[in-house]
Amino acid sequence: MFSQTFSTITDRLAADDSDVWAVHEKALQMRREGADVLLLSVGDPDFRTPEPIIDNAVSHMRVGRTHYSPALGELKLRRAVAYLETCTSRDPCSVEEVAIFPGASSAIHAVLTCLLNPGDEIVIPEPMYIGYTPIVRALNVAVVAVPLHAEQDFALDVARIKEAVNERTRVVFINTPGNPTGSIVPSEELADLAAFCRERNVWLLCDEVYSMFCYDGRHASARASAEHIDNIVMVDGLSKSHAMSGWRIGWAVAPPPLIEHLGNFATATLFGSPQFIQDASAFALENDQVYVEEMRLEYRARRDFLLRRLGKIESLRCITPKAGMFVMCDVTATGLDGADFAELLLEEQGVSVIPGAAFGRSAKNFVRIGLAQDKATLKRACRRIKDFCQDRPRGAIPFGATGIR
Repeated sequence: MFSQTFSTITDRLAADDSDVWAVHEKALQMRREGADVLLLSVGDPDFRTPEPIIDNAVSHMRVGRTHYSPALGELKLRRAVAYLETCTSRDPCSVEEVAIFPGASSAIHAVLTCLLNPGDEIVIPEPMYIGYTPIVRALNVAVVAVPLHAEQDFALDVARIKEAVNERTRVVFINTPGNPTGSIVPSEELADLAAFCRERNVWLLCDEVYSMFCYDGRHASARASAEHIDNIVMVDGLSKSHAMSGWRIGWAVAPPPLIEHLGNFATATLFGSPQFIQDASAFALENDQVYVEEMRLEYRARRDFLLRRLGKIESLRCITPKAGMFVMCDVTATGLDGADFAELLLEEQGVSVIPGAAFGRSAKNFVRIGLAQDKATLKRACRRIKDFCQDRPRGAIPFGATGIR
């Protein structure tokens, strides 16, 4: 009989992450069974992709833009990204510094593959985006997590990141605006961190996919902030800003030698993104002023609405996100940690949120609440969350709640 064997990467990818998505998966199952569940646990925009972008994609399909594209991406889209970066940075950006990928996560995977060897260390502040974990696990690199302080609203602590860097560190990986926290790293702190990393021959990788959804303050790009950019890599995409999550378009902006390696990686693994999607994405970047701003204002209105409603509940403390699509809520005063709060909230009230521990231990007493629902849905969710908290005496711990002893 044939003995089926698999690579060690399959074991790493199969590691038990059931707690991360357990509440969300249960919510989906309840919905399939007909339950009235309000889904606030994902970051998939509820907006339709703007019609002009759809029309542009269709028109390019009709004229035959349905074939292979260059590994690094279509020149028109690379130029559009380069122009965007040139407009927001002190250093002009050329197409030789841009690589297109099927989504920002794919870009991050490619970048880290080209920068890290098994056993190398990568420093990442937490709370961190859930999607980073499988990427670094697949690459078999050591993650040095730098917990941020909840009492400081999880603001980036540059001093603590510096302390975590050692001779094995190859990459410092930050996310601004942040998911799940919605924090924005100030330009001067980015410049300080970039200079520190450069002095120690460390790459600074910055995930900036929420850059167009800032509410309090302006987004500061790592590339625009750093004095020297030969160790800076920036990743962005259209999934959030243009409601194009299913179109799978992202990019990396990096020094030309790294772009060359990314091209080799893409040739061997991806062989480009669809032509018509890249054509429409270039159009989106060149004609996005109105509809991106409309979405940004709507998300900000939803944020403010949610904060007002939940701010009236004594046992909850919400961090005001400066950007992004999520609100982090401290549930400590309910007597529950984030995991138990999320599980019981779904069971008793039919509202799905993500336990904070999914983003790191520093957020274990938090839940992440998504803004990718209209105000009517958020209003219903807030009412249910209020009922849930009122039904539970302040500080009470339910018998049998997981993780509470």
